Amino acid sequence: MNAPNRFELFVLEDGEKPVEVSEDTKIPNAATFKIVKQDHTLGNMIRAQVLSMPQVLFAGYKVPHPLHPYFLLKIQTDGTMTPQAVLEQACTKLIATISSLEAKFKREFSFKTTEGNVPEDPYGTTGAGAQSWGTGKDYLDF
Repeated sequence: MNAPNRFELFVLEDGEKPVEVSEDTKIPNAATFKIVKQDHTLGNMIRAQVLSMPQVLFAGYKVPHPLHPYFLLKIQTDGTMTPQAVLEQACTKLIATISSLEAKFKREFSFKTTEGNVPEDPYGTTGAGAQSWGTGKDYLDF
């Protein structure tokens, strides 16, 4: 089969750098970053975070081939910051955002376990006025 082993998609080899930077010679204040062993998930999150910064004129990413586990991220700034500094600041903000989301999720999950009086129903039909399955009209009933 053509697909690489699963572990090769996310485990860095000995001496392999996770990020490679190449300055763009044709576009001022631009650089292309090759981020290894990552895919669309991280690429889109970083792109969105970079685009939210006012110093950025352009940010985009692409995955050249689905069997190769890396993506290319291109950033162009207005010259007040370097693309490397923008990427570093965006990653710091992204880590803070994800940490905040994790803390909020854990807090809400702890509230769920302390309430305890709501019966568990995998179909989401708890509470007053909820229909149980098999009774009443279904959405397929005309």
